[in-house]
Amino acid sequence: MKRYFLLFALLLTAGKGFAQDSKFYIFLCFGQSNMEGNARFDAQDTAGIDPRFKVLQAVDCPDLGRMKDTWYTAVPPLCRCKTGLTPADYFGRTLVANLPKRVKIGIINISVAGSRIELFEKDNFQPYVTSVPGWMKNMIAEYEGNPYARLVELARLAQQKGVIKGILIHQGESNTNDTLWTRKVKGIYDNLMTDLKLKPKAVPLLAGELVSADQGGACASMNKIIARLPETIPNSYVISSEGCSASPDKLHFTAEGYRKLGTRYGVKMLALLGYPVKATD
Repeated sequence: MKRYFLLFALLLTAGKGFAQDSKFYIFLCFGQSNMEGNARFDAQDTAGIDPRFKVLQAVDCPDLGRMKDTWYTAVPPLCRCKTGLTPADYFGRTLVANLPKRVKIGIINISVAGSRIELFEKDNFQPYVTSVPGWMKNMIAEYEGNPYARLVELARLAQQKGVIKGILIHQGESNTNDTLWTRKVKGIYDNLMTDLKLKPKAVPLLAGELVSADQGGACASMNKIIARLPETIPNSYVISSEGCSASPDKLHFTAEGYRKLGTRYGVKMLALLGYPVKATD
């Protein structure tokens, strides 16, 4: 009798080990170089990170002691092994600083520098991939040749532990002045809702502006198109990049710009979650 009781207890414990935690909030991030992280991070970006803030590793990074498909404290880089600071860093830090202590945050970041939005189109990405330069093909190969499928694979793995609460995108430089961009983003969003069995009303999409005109943004004209995204996806919100400092190329943000932009993503998500806080800038 004791043996059966012990076996039952072990099975019950094992089951709990794989139970979904409703207080583990998962966020999917995708885009091109600004979501990938272009600026170098420094000491303030790697210190004092709350262990409640996690990243699900997308690729193997032996030099960082990280294996793909494994959760780690979200110390940058949060994309691939040699990427830089991303809006996701301070998005997550802002959330854990303002949410109840029982809530954890998990990030999944699948981004490719220089890529058009077509790279994430589930049924349309292959013709685009054949046309990209070799250096981008190498990045895509790290995601098993299909960034969208890899994003879904990791999201399903994350759903075993937590609940997907939102999606972050920062993309558009390579689609500047593409008036079909909002429709393409909607197609990707709809596919994610279907493939991950999510309800659009419960999963907002936050889209960041490109480097703004006030910073001399090389692609600032695209912000007018990004501004129209809520007309296509009702549960979407645009995050202003005004005042977020840019690097000399006027395409990417500085580390300080990423901190500010990421904090704005976080403040907006907190409000959507019912925890409004004042912006810090």
